[in-house]
Amino acid sequence: MHNNFKNTMKHNKTTLLISIGSSVLTTLLISGVLIGLMANNLISFNAWQQSSSVSQVSVKTGTTVENSQVMNTVEKTNPAVVSIIISKQISTLENNNSLYNYLFNLNSNSNSSSNSTEKQEIGGGSGFFVSSDGYIVTNCHVVEDSAADYTVLTKDNKKYTAKIIAKDKILDVAVLKIEGKDFTYLTFADSDTLKLGQSAIAIGNALAEFQNSISLGIVSGLSRSITASDGNGSTEQLDGVIQTDAAINPGNSGGPLLDIKGNVIGVNVAIEDSANSIGFALPSNMVKSVVESVIKNGQIVKPYLGIRYTQINSNIKSKNNLSVDYGVLVAKGSKTGELAVIPGSPADKASIVENDIILEIDGVKIDETKSFASIIRQKKVDQTITLKVMHDGSTKEVKVKLEKAPNSL
Repeated sequence: MHNNFKNTMKHNKTTLLISIGSSVLTTLLISGVLIGLMANNLISFNAWQQSSSVSQVSVKTGTTVENSQVMNTVEKTNPAVVSIIISKQISTLENNNSLYNYLFNLNSNSNSSSNSTEKQEIGGGSGFFVSSDGYIVTNCHVVEDSAADYTVLTKDNKKYTAKIIAKDKILDVAVLKIEGKDFTYLTFADSDTLKLGQSAIAIGNALAEFQNSISLGIVSGLSRSITASDGNGSTEQLDGVIQTDAAINPGNSGGPLLDIKGNVIGVNVAIEDSANSIGFALPSNMVKSVVESVIKNGQIVKPYLGIRYTQINSNIKSKNNLSVDYGVLVAKGSKTGELAVIPGSPADKASIVENDIILEIDGVKIDETKSFASIIRQKKVDQTITLKVMHDGSTKEVKVKLEKAPNSL
């Protein structure tokens, strides 16, 4: 991560775009009013919600030709975008004034109230069809609760029970499946060809309330590295993501970021809380490989090199007296038995050894904007790649055939 972005992140927070449900918010707000602690927050939340909903109908304008093209693209792609409804059994108190009595412990006795549960909508995200027979892409963090049920709501307001087929927590991608056929679906563009300033269209379930909201912007940045939080203390590192100023909000998680032709260039995943119009999307090339693997194999099959490593930067260079400030240093793990090169792995077969420095993969320089993991993720099992390796001060090229990662999910 670039130092300037890291410094900003010390004060600001990049947040995953899943939206919590209105029923849970209502309960929290009622509780806060009763104990006299959240009146101001209630006012600020309402104001924020109103301003967010207004932003969804404030579409940037351009030339007549481009506006016409945007409208045609939206008309063509919108039916392929879905809302994902998250439902769960929530504990409730059945007697009159139960919440008040519970908070203040009034008239409490074993017979005055009884605990039970009821199924409630607790949040929502977005997704999109990637096949006519019901495969859907979303973010992993949208469907991470194993105790919840997930329902897909299509543009024509039909509901389907969703089955989670596969999840990649590192990449933050999940693939769902619903029963049906002849669904309108989207295709992936080549995210490696993206240019700064090109048009970007976001579609999603804004605030888990405004289904299939449309916003228009541009590609503002490429190959960003961010640390995103879900607001509950969990964080994830995302490398190589796309930055956009297309207006996206909580609930947009898993929705597509499209080019002007309607092809998927990214999957919306996070926003910068303290800024205006700074959102992030996973690049399509990373997601495409996951989708192809799931449809073909029924699971995510990941390519595997078989090394442990440390990302080299200026600090690592200085500390270890290295001659380069980029690439990865093949090194042992922190725990006993965590070897630098896994015996029998593709790296072992290619004679990669501890303290080698891998500088490039297929001509792509490994640095803080193009991480080793993000480059390898885009490769395929059985694909032969070319590594530029520094060994004992000399540089050489090494060809390696990638294999299926052990215990692929």
